Amino acid sequence: MQRFSKKRAAIYDCLCGTKTHPSADWIYQQLLPEFPDLSLATVYRNLAQLKEAGRIRSVGTVAGQERFDADTHPHGHLVCLRCGAVEDLPDPGVSAELRRRAEDASGWSVRGTSLRLTGLCPACRRTTS
Repeated sequence: MQRFSKKRAAIYDCLCGTKTHPSADWIYQQLLPEFPDLSLATVYRNLAQLKEAGRIRSVGTVAGQERFDADTHPHGHLVCLRCGAVEDLPDPGVSAELRRRAEDASGWSVRGTSLRLTGLCPACRRTTS
């Protein structure tokens, strides 16, 4: 296994230490006091390498920024359309039947699934009532 640089280890630890599914900019802001010479480009580069290695995954773009998750186990995400909050959704279990139908219809060989539901979080729902 490849050894992590101090900065890469800090980026990974920062991501592992939160359930907020942060952006690269959020991680950068958290680590800047400890690493004053850290650049946002370094954060992006390390996140891309961690993602490529399968250590983290992207939740997708929320409010214009890619968001990340250190939990690589199968699960979906709930994304608030108003405030941008992202929460884990336990693995909804895409059925073998759905995968088979998708493969039959497309000719693809399905290797994985990703579920992302959008709506309003409880806090934002309360403000619209």
